[in-house]
Amino acid sequence: MCFGFLGIQFGFALQNANVSRIFQTLGANVDQIPLLWIAAPFTGLIVQPLIGYFSDRTWNRFGRRRPYFFAGAVLATLALLAMPNSPTLWIAAGLLWIMDASFNVSMEPFRAFVGDQLPPRQRPLGYAMQSVFIGVGAVVASFLPYVLTHFGVANTAPAGEVPHSVKYAFYAGAFVLLAAMLWTILSTREYPPEQLESFSDNRIEEAPGSVAGAWKIGALLLLLGLVLLGLIRRFALEQELYLLAGGLAGFGALFVWLSRTRSDGPLRHIMGDLHGMPLPMRRLNWVQFFSWFAMFAMWINTTSAVSQTFYGSSDTTSVAYNEGANWAGVLMGTYNGVGVLAAILIPLLVRACGLRWSHLINLWLGGLGLLSFLVIRDPHWLIVSMVGVGFAWASILSLPYAMLSDNLPAAKMGVYMGIFNFFIVIPQLLAASVLGVLLKLFFHSQPIWALGLGGVSLLVAGLCTLRVPEPTAPSSP
Repeated sequence: MCFGFLGIQFGFALQNANVSRIFQTLGANVDQIPLLWIAAPFTGLIVQPLIGYFSDRTWNRFGRRRPYFFAGAVLATLALLAMPNSPTLWIAAGLLWIMDASFNVSMEPFRAFVGDQLPPRQRPLGYAMQSVFIGVGAVVASFLPYVLTHFGVANTAPAGEVPHSVKYAFYAGAFVLLAAMLWTILSTREYPPEQLESFSDNRIEEAPGSVAGAWKIGALLLLLGLVLLGLIRRFALEQELYLLAGGLAGFGALFVWLSRTRSDGPLRHIMGDLHGMPLPMRRLNWVQFFSWFAMFAMWINTTSAVSQTFYGSSDTTSVAYNEGANWAGVLMGTYNGVGVLAAILIPLLVRACGLRWSHLINLWLGGLGLLSFLVIRDPHWLIVSMVGVGFAWASILSLPYAMLSDNLPAAKMGVYMGIFNFFIVIPQLLAASVLGVLLKLFFHSQPIWALGLGGVSLLVAGLCTLRVPEPTAPSSP
């Protein structure tokens, strides 16, 4: 059931560790990289709730979630094959959009899949098992360019060309992703909707909520977006901030529309569920917000931070830069490898401390790990930093979903998991909008400081965890 996640994360890890490298190879500056990464979170914001909504309503001879697994796997495989052969920067940015959308088509139903298949008492272990396969896939994928270089594959290339070590890693990723996804698709079964609804543990009644007051939050967000838009134009602020202003105004307009519309389409249902989400989910959203801001800051800046700060080069054609980029891949593989072991230990920690305190401990380990980048001088010691990040990562991938799934009705597991993704995507969009600006204005375009900001964000996420109510154990077996 979880093996397909190995393939998805294989692709994600190649994307996270190497796409910034590809962008710089094709001519992008360091402060442009966050903006170029906008495609990845933006596609998740649109795709995941829609896929969740439609997969909740799908049932045919291929199943409920599995048709989406297959469609996403095929598209992601094609994108992985094309990405390292991008001739220009704008084509690479477009392929990132397609690749991330394809990952999201497969990934969102996987979260709901575990909730569908397992009773509440088994879900923490189920999501932890997902983290194990995520970690295994990410470790191997992150190490691939480094390993290929060790075996003699060229790690440098002429200006504007991606090294063969990266190309062959992406080709291997395409094969692994498709094979792992097909294994899960062909070796699992799904409960039909009527049987799923009959399980007593899943029969959570949903209180209908009024959306008449949605215009108030909509008007506030719309006003904030328009004011920010005016400030950007008046003071000639960075263009990346247009994304933040547009996002605020867009969500505001949707909430105003929700309070007035008589539509019964998918958008109305998704926005209505967003407005009326359960209280535990509302509080978990803040935990997710600060957690994923930190992770996105790390993903898009680790390569440039390690190469520039520890190896002294930002020239993508130099040996020093590419050695630093390979070491950044090793660091990515390290935190994912630690995440595999952490995922095995986390259920034991939950038994001892409960879900909330376990998540806080792990997030703080990750926060301290990222902050240590600011004081370590020998790049080899960064391995220790990534141990803390690995515990945080394993916890982020499992415990919030365990806390959430027990509070969701079975018939809407997919759409609520997709809405939960909003609070993974929104902080990534915010990071893409403001990180480049912050680095330029306050940190002299030194990407190492983005990792420090990520560390602070993880510490705040840990504190937010304490506001989430601890789930109660179900009385039925």
